[in-house]
Amino acid sequence: MSGNTPPVARIGADWYPLEAYGELAVGISEVLIPAEEIHKRVLTIGRSISDDYAGLEPLLVGVLKGVVPFVADLLRAITIPLELDFMAVASYSAEARDQGVVRLEKDLSLPITGRHVLFVEDIIDTGLTLNYLLRNLRVREPASLDVCVLFDRPDRRLIDIPIRYKGFDLPDRLVVGYGLDYRGRYRNLPFVGQLKPEVFRNGLERV
Repeated sequence: MSGNTPPVARIGADWYPLEAYGELAVGISEVLIPAEEIHKRVLTIGRSISDDYAGLEPLLVGVLKGVVPFVADLLRAITIPLELDFMAVASYSAEARDQGVVRLEKDLSLPITGRHVLFVEDIIDTGLTLNYLLRNLRVREPASLDVCVLFDRPDRRLIDIPIRYKGFDLPDRLVVGYGLDYRGRYRNLPFVGQLKPEVFRNGLERV
């Protein structure tokens, strides 16, 4: 590197080709969002957060497990001091899940009263579960509470969710990769791809 060249943050700068993922690759019919596009968009979001929250030391909150790849890369794209905390949720039943009601399995470790909180999501569908969690956090009186999502499905939204930072709109298809899973698998793919119909039609996945 030249002495005149400033260092540049690189997030996931190199990726394996699709075929390197073996049996996972077999189930992918099409790559919808390449790793390079995700990488560029995460950097852009990170720069915006760095500018908007300068001097505020925000607290980023994510819900395990799907958000892990996104929030890990996002942290490295943000250039200001911050803190990170996680929640974990589970559905009481299929009916409760459809209504957005979830059981809190892991609460935040840090207090958020008076903090500038940025809720980081990998994907928003109906918005019901996220709305439930945001209401849970608002009663704790943060100084601000905003939402950052990488993948959005606005066509499936059942309740309005104000989004401050957004990466991509997704089609209403079964997609996986970069944190999105099917029966617990595919989260480690660096891109977003569409599953072949036979993967879930013929039960070729592990349960």
